[in-house]
Amino acid sequence: MSESLELHLAGEESALDNPVLPYLRQDRIPHIWCPGCGIGTSVNCFCRALTDSALDLDKLAIVSGIGCTGRTAGYLNLDSFHTTHGRAIPFATGLKLANPELNVVVYSGDGDLFAIGGNHFFHAARRNMDLLVICVNNFTYGMTGGQVAPTTPVGPTQTTMPLGNFENPFNLPFIADACGATYVARWTVYHVRQLAKAMKEGLLKKGFRFIEVMAPCPTLYSRRNRLGDGVDQVKYYKENSVIKNGIDTKDIGLGYQGEIVVGKFVDRERPTWLEAMDDHFSAVLGDRYTPYGPMREGE
Repeated sequence: MSESLELHLAGEESALDNPVLPYLRQDRIPHIWCPGCGIGTSVNCFCRALTDSALDLDKLAIVSGIGCTGRTAGYLNLDSFHTTHGRAIPFATGLKLANPELNVVVYSGDGDLFAIGGNHFFHAARRNMDLLVICVNNFTYGMTGGQVAPTTPVGPTQTTMPLGNFENPFNLPFIADACGATYVARWTVYHVRQLAKAMKEGLLKKGFRFIEVMAPCPTLYSRRNRLGDGVDQVKYYKENSVIKNGIDTKDIGLGYQGEIVVGKFVDRERPTWLEAMDDHFSAVLGDRYTPYGPMREGE
């Protein structure tokens, strides 16, 4: 842990006035995200959630996949892992099983998590692996040229759909809910306080937790569809978002520039995969079974 972060967490005076900077690898700043991109705002909210959650940061790991959002792991001044395309969740699962005391966060984009990585998402949620998954959804493959993504609404153009997309997009909270996630929420980067609160709740809860963060991609998605810059998109979020906590997730799919339903949709309890395994084998094997845990020293 860096000296500046230790000073900040101890409440001592630091030369850094911005409460977020101690959480960042400052030798890698400025970042490479485009002006108006919403990923940085989501990271700001996450850093504030780290402060509010008061977690032991030496027991927290950040895992990202490939893509614009996948760069997040490299900027956070934490134990971070930048993994291969679509494999952030299985990598994070391995971390959690190797050391169940870790609080493991997957921070990646809609393409990485729900296209090439979709199968991993479904089964990690089904098994209720103890992971927090934060998905920044900008409706496009931002790093590789603006191709159609699993979340691209019907209508807008992309490099691979120059006459407009006709494929139905995923409803991400509905997928997470249907697969068994214990916590499901969606916010935009306009809703910074609600998003930071949701991230704090996700950090402190057990099970498979999922937060969708809607963010603009002004360089590709917005420019190609003449939606203006990042500020214009945040104004759109402000004017078209409706908070409906607890609504049935099957009713909150996203259309093109239509109403955006945001809120906390799911918050339930369910045994994690490790808890279910312990319960099962304890019942089957009795005293012959040793509950699963981190490897003991010398083993």
